[in-house]
Amino acid sequence: MASTSISRIVPASPDKVWSLIGGFDTLPDWLPYIPESTALEGGRVRRLANPDGDVIVERLVEFNEAERRYSYAILEAPFPVNGYVSTLRVHAVPGRDDVAEVQWSGRFNPDGATEDEVVDLFTGIYADGLGALHKTLAA
Repeated sequence: MASTSISRIVPASPDKVWSLIGGFDTLPDWLPYIPESTALEGGRVRRLANPDGDVIVERLVEFNEAERRYSYAILEAPFPVNGYVSTLRVHAVPGRDDVAEVQWSGRFNPDGATEDEVVDLFTGIYADGLGALHKTLAA
């Protein structure tokens, strides 16, 4: 099983960051790669569309409001992996209430690609996503 993790300090309090990204169906609010999200099964599943028209279906597998984190599994996507589970979490930065650390991590099995290729793919997706989050919060 392969994995990757990216962290970034963003310019907002942990509570403000979590209020933006903590909703499972809120990716279009901060992630330009996902302009459309439809909640299904009472909000436990999201059907996403990217600008190319690809469909990504993900299921919420864990949610912890107090710890400001959730994990999800990919059910359907154009990515060369299986067994994908990812976690998005917001951490306080000791001594600072005006910034937060956001961590996006995932583990997955390569399927039709090398481990390096899929690690690079998701490292790039997470880094770009956290860059977009930073830009949204700095605006």
